[in-house]
Amino acid sequence: MNIFKKVGLAVASMVGLVGGASAAVPVAATDAITGIQTDGVAMIEAGWPVVAALVGGFILIKLFKKVMGKVS
Repeated sequence: MNIFKKVGLAVASMVGLVGGASAAVPVAATDAITGIQTDGVAMIEAGWPVVAALVGGFILIKLFKKVMGKVS
C-alpha cells in the first residue's frame, strides 16, 4: 500500500471520529463555554479605556520630555 493512501486513510478515520465526537457535546458544556466567552468580551471591553489612558499618558510624557529638552 502506498504511504499516501495510508496517510489519507488515517486522516479520514480521524476526521470521522472528530465529527462524531463534536455532535455529542452536552448542553451544559456549550452553555459554560458561551458564558466564558461573554465574560471575556466584557473584560476586553472594560480594558480598552485603561489601554487608551496608558498610551495617551506615555505620549504626553514623551512630548513633555521633548519640549523640556528644547527649552533648556
